[in-house]
Parts: sequence; structure tokens; C-alpha cells
Amino acid sequence: GEFVLLNGNQTASLLIYYILKTWKEKGLLKGNEFIVKTIVTSELLSEIANKFGVESFDVLTGFKYIADLIHRFEGQKTFIAGGEESYGYLVGDFVRDKDAISSCAMIAETAAWAAEQGKSLYQLLKEIYLEFGFYKETLLSLTKKGKAGAEEIKQMMENYRNHPPVELGGVKVLIIKDYLDQKETNLETSEVKPIDLPKSDVLQFFLIDGSKVTVRPSGTEPKIKFYFGARTQLASLDAFEATDAALDAKIKAIIRDMGAA
Repeated sequence: GEFVLLNGNQTASLLIYYILKTWKEKGLLKGNEFIVKTIVTSELLSEIANKFGVESFDVLTGFKYIADLIHRFEGQKTFIAGGEESYGYLVGDFVRDKDAISSCAMIAETAAWAAEQGKSLYQLLKEIYLEFGFYKETLLSLTKKGKAGAEEIKQMMENYRNHPPVELGGVKVLIIKDYLDQKETNLETSEVKPIDLPKSDVLQFFLIDGSKVTVRPSGTEPKIKFYFGARTQLASLDAFEATDAALDAKIKAIIRDMGAA
């Protein structure tokens, strides 16, 4: 009977799931549709899109990049929806920026649809986890003020770049994405791929179990930001609490190994 605050990733997942499920049921998916999310947003959105046969694109943080992709594919592909983990969403392509009004309306519609089936949004989210995997995200920001702080942040990024972790929380790192060098490196195969996005001082570490860590300096504050995302399978709805606690422990272990505690 208590209120549960859904974070931006959870809300986006519910929204994308409802919209894509509705499009499929109405026969609107023709094979040229796509969604867009920022690189720091939950990979659950891509999992959901993939299940419905919808293409998913990653862009840098900032809605201008989502709008740019909509413009680039105009007349070729159909944009359905997009968003970022900080509660910014866009449904349809008529605004070209985060739109709280239409997003709130669509979230309310999602809640009404769930209520028709006797479910709350939280219950629906658990069912999504059961089908697509349990994803849990945490944002950690470390404040480093002044010139010394800026230098410390710069040094931290250099250390992660020059001495990247090979294991986090007891799980091997599989892929490293360096958006400054615009390279994606597979540590298992040594394969290197180009990243077709603008240069940005961002590092990502993808673990073999689907977990993800993103590190970037803030562009507006004296902070270095860590986005931690852990993933595992949810065996049953009854196992939700235990699995949730296990993901919390996994994230804490990753935070410790990243030296961000």
C-alpha cells in the first residue's frame, strides 16, 4: 500500500513497452520504426525494442542528439519514442525535444492500461523484468571543486582510460567504449570497432553478464558521474525482493572496484 518512486529508467521502460506493444497489436509496426536512448540510459529499452523488431539507437547525453537522429532519418524511418534516464521523454516527432506534457499524458495512459488489467505500474514493471531481464541502475556523482578538483577529475578519467578494469564485482569486462577516441574494444576477441558518434569524454565498461558502467565528467558542474547498471534474470515474481537485493550487492561491489565509494 506504499508509494514507490519509479526512476527515469523504469519510467522509460514502462513507456516504451506500452507504446511498442500497442503499435504491434494495432498492426502499425512495418519494420522501419526506431527508438532512441542516450548511452547512459538503461539497456532494457533496447531489449524491449529488439523483442518487438524495432531498431534502437544510442546517442550522447542531450536531447539535441535525439532530435538530430530524427531529422537524419526523416522520410526513411519512423521515430516512435525516445528518452534519457533523467526523466526526459519524447513520443512522436512533432516536438523534437523532451516534452513533459505529452510524456505525462502517455504515462497516464500506460497506468490506465495497466489498471484495466488490475495491475499497478510497479506490478507491470516486475512483469517486464520477468520477460526481459531485471535491470537496476544507480547514479553516483562525486563533487571535486576548484582547479584542484578539475585536475583530479581529469586524472581519474586518464587512469580509467590508461588502466581500464578487466573485472568488476567479480565479473569480467567484455567491451570498453571510449567516446573520446571513438573506439569500441572487445577484450575477448581484441576486435576494435569505430564509434559513429561525436567525440565526448565518456568511458563505458560492459560486463559479460549484461551489466554496464559509464563514467563521464559533468559538463555543467564540478562533478564526475558514474552510471551503474546491473542485470540478471528474474526467475519468478516471488523472487523479486531477493533478486533486487542481489543486484544492490552487485552494484556496491562494482562501485568498490571502480574506486567510487
